Amino acid sequence: MTPAQDPFYIVKEEIQDSITKLQASLRQWEQTPVNTGERVHLTKELAASCESIEWQVDELDKAISVAARDPAYYGLDDVELGKRRNWTSTAHNQVATVRRAVEAGKEKSHFTFASRQELMGYANDHVSESSRPNHYDARDNDDFISSESDRQLLLIKQQDEELDELSASVKRIGGVGLTIHEELVGQERIIGDLSMEMETTSNRLDFVQKRVAMVMKKASAKGQIMMIAFLIVLFIILFVLVFLT
Repeated sequence: MTPAQDPFYIVKEEIQDSITKLQASLRQWEQTPVNTGERVHLTKELAASCESIEWQVDELDKAISVAARDPAYYGLDDVELGKRRNWTSTAHNQVATVRRAVEAGKEKSHFTFASRQELMGYANDHVSESSRPNHYDARDNDDFISSESDRQLLLIKQQDEELDELSASVKRIGGVGLTIHEELVGQERIIGDLSMEMETTSNRLDFVQKRVAMVMKKASAKGQIMMIAFLIVLFIILFVLVFLT
């Protein structure tokens, strides 16, 4: 089976594309200001992508374990199985690196937000309501709200597109899993038929061996009778020669 036809390499390519997109999203997340709506959205998106990719890699690990039980049937060897296990291990490490970076960023974000709130509370205690300047007029507020609304709509659209891609990827992996399952069922059926043929052949061989043993036994008995008859005839001839001549 060529790599282009091997289900492992088909799924591997899809997962590698997902990991590449995940790493690109991580770079975008790192460049996004802390404590913003976009940052929160990217954080949730990264967490969901990590979970999805880890599940896909786990399924590949299970398929490799099944193939390792009978590598010759799948046209594999220990070198190829080692390469596949190394790749899934690398994929797990890449996803784990992204997950750790997101977790560290979340902790830093919480710390920064808490520190900012503390400083704002301290400043509010020393600044009266009458002395606070108003930096935004009504037009600035409207522009800001409009911009935020457009940005939220864009983020929602991007999220829908990514969810559609993820759904299609899961369906393809499900199809590959069904194909592997059908292949395993076919193998089990073939093994069952082979076992029955071996049992039938064994019974026939036992029957032939018994018949051969019986024939050999009969042949041995007949040979003994002929030997006795020959000795008797020889005794008669010797008797005649000795006593009658």
